[in-house]
Order: sequence, then structure tokens, then C-alpha cells
Amino acid sequence: MTQLALIAAAAGSAPAHLDPVKLFLSADIVVQAVMAGLVLASVWVWMIIISFMLRMVGVRRRCDAFERDFWKTADFEGLLAEKGKGDSPSARVASAGLGEWKRSTASRTPDRDGTRQRLAGAMDSAIAQEAESLAERLNFLATVGSVAPFVGLFGTVWGIMNSFFQIGQQQNSSLAVVAPGISEALFATAIGLFAAIPAVIAYNRFSHSVDRLEARLQRFADRFHAGLSRELDGK
Repeated sequence: MTQLALIAAAAGSAPAHLDPVKLFLSADIVVQAVMAGLVLASVWVWMIIISFMLRMVGVRRRCDAFERDFWKTADFEGLLAEKGKGDSPSARVASAGLGEWKRSTASRTPDRDGTRQRLAGAMDSAIAQEAESLAERLNFLATVGSVAPFVGLFGTVWGIMNSFFQIGQQQNSSLAVVAPGISEALFATAIGLFAAIPAVIAYNRFSHSVDRLEARLQRFADRFHAGLSRELDGK
């Protein structure tokens, strides 16, 4: 059979459009493993994206409610007991400050400068802990965003190597012989980009959200620290 006949036969049996399932099933086992791993990573990325968005909406709403009531009350400890310190990041920061305040002012003559420093340190530590807790799962997004394209490229390189091997086995370098294997190989890179692009966008966006919340908690802590410092001056 001549090369023209081979091309005509391949064209007659070729699908009219790309079929991802067929590309996956026709790929080499190594390329299939790469594709499956990237698809799983992409699914996990989207689960993190959705769960983080919902979590941030809840965190902002709880912080708004707590801070609105916090600045209206004169009994901070009573409010914390009512709301619960685990209800919001703002509540946990306030609880850390109040705890240090009670320990530092237990004596009749508290060290004012030392108390102020310990208050700032306790609330800063609580803020850092809140930011780390929120950003904990974002590391996976950063990893997928940086690694997935190279994993997909590995699958592509392997698939192209396999295509050239088939050329040598069949002693035929026509496009009809090479094209299917190259298409399957390039599909691995496409899946890698499909996993990496949302991961990078989400990581940058969510990191900014965490930074904004951390700055908000810092402003809340500074305002609370100023109020406690004024009360300390009266002791």
C-alpha cells in the first residue's frame, strides 16, 4: 500500500473532531498515568478553590459580626464568653490579648512597658497563626501551578518518543503513522496547563485575600491594644 493510500485510509477512519476519551485510551501507559495524575490534581485544585472561597465568605461575615459587637460592649470578657473565642479570627485575637492582659495586670504594680510589649506579642502571634491556618492548603495550589506544566511536558516527550519508535518499527514516516501518537502526547501538555492555570490564578488571588485579612486583624489588634494601653495608664 502506498503512502497516499495509507493517508486516505487514515483520513476516512479519523474522527471529525478531537475525542479526549479516545486520546486517553489510545495513549501509552506512561502517558495515561501522567494524564490521570494531572486530572486528579485538577479536581483537587477545584475542590480547594471552591472550599476556600466559601470559607473566606464565612470568615469575613463572622469577623464583621464580632467586631461590630465588640466595639459596642464594655464587657469584653462577657462578649467572648457569649460568642465563643473559636467563632472568628477576630475573637481569637481578642482572646489572646485579654488573656495576656489578665496575666500581666494580676499584680498591684504591673510593668507598663512590659505589659504593652507582651500584649502586642500575644496578638501578633495570634494573627500570624490565623494567617497560617488560612493559607495552609494554598501550598498545594502553588505546587500544582509550578509543577503540572512540566509533568504534562514529560508525558508529551514520552509520547513523542514512542511515536518515533513506531516509525522505526513500521519503517514508515508518513503523517498518518505519526499524527495519532503526537496528538495523544500533546494532550498531556494540554491537561497539565488545564490544571496549572486555575491553580496559579487562584493562588495569587487567595494569597491576596489572606494578606488583606491579616492586615484587617492587625488593625483590629492595634485598636484594641491602644484601648488596653490607655486603661493601663490609669492603673
